[in-house]
Amino acid sequence: MIRTENLHKRFGEQHVLKGITTEFFQGKTNLIIGRSGAGKTVLLKLLVGLLTPSEGDIFYDDVNFNQLNKKDVRTLRMDVGMLFQASALFDSMTVEENIRFPLDMFTNMTRGEKRKRVDTCLERVSLGAVNDKFPSEISGGMQKRVGIARAIVLNPKYLFCDEPNSGLDPKTAIVIDELIKSITIENNITTIINTHDMNSVMGIGDNVILLYQGEIAWRGNRTEVMGSDNEILQNFIFASPFLQDLRDAALEK
Repeated sequence: MIRTENLHKRFGEQHVLKGITTEFFQGKTNLIIGRSGAGKTVLLKLLVGLLTPSEGDIFYDDVNFNQLNKKDVRTLRMDVGMLFQASALFDSMTVEENIRFPLDMFTNMTRGEKRKRVDTCLERVSLGAVNDKFPSEISGGMQKRVGIARAIVLNPKYLFCDEPNSGLDPKTAIVIDELIKSITIENNITTIINTHDMNSVMGIGDNVILLYQGEIAWRGNRTEVMGSDNEILQNFIFASPFLQDLRDAALEK
C-alpha cells in the first residue's frame, strides 16, 4: 500500500496540489483521473520520487519515502516498476535488451538467468519470438506490452502506469487494461494508473480518485461512478456533447 498525508506541491506561486490525503491499495488497480491541469502527472511524479513535495508525506507501506537516504531510495526503487506513456523503449536496443535493462542496473544475475527472466516476462505479456526485434519493428500495442514486461522484470511490489492506453485503438487498450489488472492481482501489486480514459475507469477501476484543481473532488470505485451525483465527476464523465445527449436521453425515459 502507498498512502499520502496532506501532500502539497508548489511551483513558485502556482499551488498545483493542495493537501492530498489518500491511499492506494495493494492488489488493486488504483486510478488517478481528472482533466488536463488537474495535477495527475505531478502527483504521480511525487509518488515515484521524480519531484519533492512542498509539504506532506508519502508512505510506502509504513516507510516514509521523504525521509529515506540515497541508499535506501535505491533499494526501494528495486521494488518499483514504471510503465511510461510512450513506452519509453530504447530505440537502439532490442526488445530483450530493453527488458533486461533493469536487471543489468540492479542485479548480479548471470546472463543466462537474465535471459530466462526476460523470456518469462515476455511469455506473461503474450509475446514470443520478438527478443531480437527493435521497437520500430513491432506495433504500438506490442511496444506497450514490452513496456509492461520491462516494468515487471524485477518482480515489483509497486507498479506505476502513466496513460498506458495513450495512442492505442480501443480494442488494444482493453487488452492492455486487462493485462495490467491480471498482473496486479496475480502478484498482489500496488498498481497506480494515471489516466483520462473512462473505459479504463469502468473496466478496471478498483479504487478511483478524481483530481480537480489540485484537490480530491471524488473517490470511489467503478461500480459507484455512474450512480454518483458528484457534479464534478459527472462533468468529467460526460465531457463530450455526444455523451451529454446520451445521458439526457436516458434521463428522459
